[in-house]
Amino acid sequence: MDTVTLGMTGLEVSPIAFGTWQLGGDWGATDERRAIDALRRARELGINFFDTAQAYGWGASERMLARALREDLDQRRDEVVIATKGGLRMTDDGLLRDSSPEWLRQGVEDSLAAMGIERIDLYQVHWPDPDTPLQETAGALQELVDEGKIGHVGVSNFGPEEMAEFARTRPVETLQPPYHLFRRDIEADVLPYSREQDIGVLVYGPLAHGLLSGAMDENATFDDDDWRSGSPLFEGELLARNLEAVRQLQALAAERFDASVSQLAVAWTLSHPAVRVAIVGSRDAEHIAEAIGASEIELSGDDIGAIEGIMAGAAKVGGPSPESV
Repeated sequence: MDTVTLGMTGLEVSPIAFGTWQLGGDWGATDERRAIDALRRARELGINFFDTAQAYGWGASERMLARALREDLDQRRDEVVIATKGGLRMTDDGLLRDSSPEWLRQGVEDSLAAMGIERIDLYQVHWPDPDTPLQETAGALQELVDEGKIGHVGVSNFGPEEMAEFARTRPVETLQPPYHLFRRDIEADVLPYSREQDIGVLVYGPLAHGLLSGAMDENATFDDDDWRSGSPLFEGELLARNLEAVRQLQALAAERFDASVSQLAVAWTLSHPAVRVAIVGSRDAEHIAEAIGASEIELSGDDIGAIEGIMAGAAKVGGPSPESV
């Protein structure tokens, strides 16, 4: 697979990254053997970029990723790029945003231990923390860069003003925002700012939490421990309305590209000039090759126009925040 340069980091990464949110428990139970097979299949097919987080099962996802990639991490460390995230803390009252220097340092140490590595290639602040000054967060991460424990620093779910404030202390090298056909708010200011500042954008959720997978219908049900089970976006009239748009997109994908709707959805995110990488997660090895095929689809202006027409009647679909999981 061809690689792309991830903004000012200079990292050469696959345009499809393997995301491991679904391995941490927020999407229901995981078959570890199948998940490891999927991770290894991704590596065999040329994916060299893997994204995880401390909060995805509090180390569970990171440990599973490390088990799957142990040989690469021990013998070919420079051939894989590992990104993780910190800045969330579980308390008796639920999940808390905490980007204090002390907690970030503890998070880095815990992630290094969970994955059995000496350096995290890209460390990202998972969510903005309103109670910690951004200059303190940025300064703490620069210290960890200076110590060689992390290579590059990014943020996730930040807006332009927050990134600009962070950058007064040290550069924001990457941004990980949510972006898919049902959620496009970052087009107004986040993506233009990132492009102007040479911030490498890796988007998460390109399949709209399963809506754009092509496998969901109006009778979809979810496990009690899957956050979608309590979301009105995945039931009733809103779900039916958006699934109609998905069916039209599937017809377009098949007619114009001989592709699946999920491939079209991922290709659409990558067509934005500010987006370098789309993060796709799967617990099934059979789905990995399909995801990779999305990077080979090139959308014309006519294709984009047709997609815009289909999405005109769709409902916006957000996602969970730390406080809602």
